[in-house]
Amino acid sequence: MSKSKTPRQLPEDSAMANLRTIRVSPRKLNLVAQMIRGKHVSKALNELTFSPKRIAIDVKKTLLSAIANAENNHGLDIDNLYVSEATVGKSLSMKRLDIKGRSRRGQIVKPFSNLRIIVSEVGDVA
Repeated sequence: MSKSKTPRQLPEDSAMANLRTIRVSPRKLNLVAQMIRGKHVSKALNELTFSPKRIAIDVKKTLLSAIANAENNHGLDIDNLYVSEATVGKSLSMKRLDIKGRSRRGQIVKPFSNLRIIVSEVGDVA
């Protein structure tokens, strides 16, 4: 009397990895995600390795996780993988008090974001 298995949302030649509540604004994370969209996995890893952005380290870990998921869980060939999607979403935002002069106050917003990377296998082009 258990629930039936949830059908897979991705195609058979794809694998996914999520990273949630990253302490960076979605705007800054999207700049790094934009660098790897649509690129071959090895090229994307090289760009993330030598990127000066701080968040590129976390994006690289997520990409490596997606590659591992593709190889171990779905049996895809690593040499034929490319980044088909790299989506960034808004998460929670912490609000902090900023004391100003003359008995006034301001607000500091510390945003978080989510990252989803989908890698797909390149079809045989003849």
